[in-house]
Amino acid sequence: MRTFRKRAPRALALTGAVTAAALLLAACGDDEPMKGMDHGGSPASSSASASASAGDFNDADVMFAQMMIPHHQQALEMAELADGRAEDAEIKRIVAAVEKAQDPEIQKMKSWLKGWGRPESADMDHGMTGMMSEQDMKDLAALKGKDFDRKFAELMIAHHKGAVEMARQEQKNGGNAEAKALAGEVVRAQEAEIAELGKILGRL
Repeated sequence: MRTFRKRAPRALALTGAVTAAALLLAACGDDEPMKGMDHGGSPASSSASASASAGDFNDADVMFAQMMIPHHQQALEMAELADGRAEDAEIKRIVAAVEKAQDPEIQKMKSWLKGWGRPESADMDHGMTGMMSEQDMKDLAALKGKDFDRKFAELMIAHHKGAVEMARQEQKNGGNAEAKALAGEVVRAQEAEIAELGKILGRL
């Protein structure tokens, strides 16, 4: 009994310490996953943070990106036709501006759609405004010099107007801040180019 009385306090203290340690570990164990979820500590949350706007978009944002990607791609195809065909220096400058701006925008919109878990293209029950027909593209490719410059300006004005119309719809109905900002840039840049192309047409 003496031995028991001597060791009892120490045994109780040891038991209490083990219990406290267990509770502390349990608390830490519960807290760590929460930290990972809240602050991006886990791989899943890290990938989510790579696309900061993944959780903030609506159908208008998706449609804007899905429609503007092929629209921009056709503008790049038109710009490629200028190589060896365009004569006017101002036309060539606008061609360079289109190539510089629109390819990076295509890549940006593709990354959004990937982050949103949406396809790059979708079946659409309505056409995209400003798109050239296959015949338009063939006619443009058959021209050179001032004839090319004039036709290019006419077609690009119509093409840009279509892009501006889609961008204004995104500004009005979109929910994603980055997409709406890009729409604003499309409006600003392409309205300026429409004005320049109109002046070029006036002197050709």
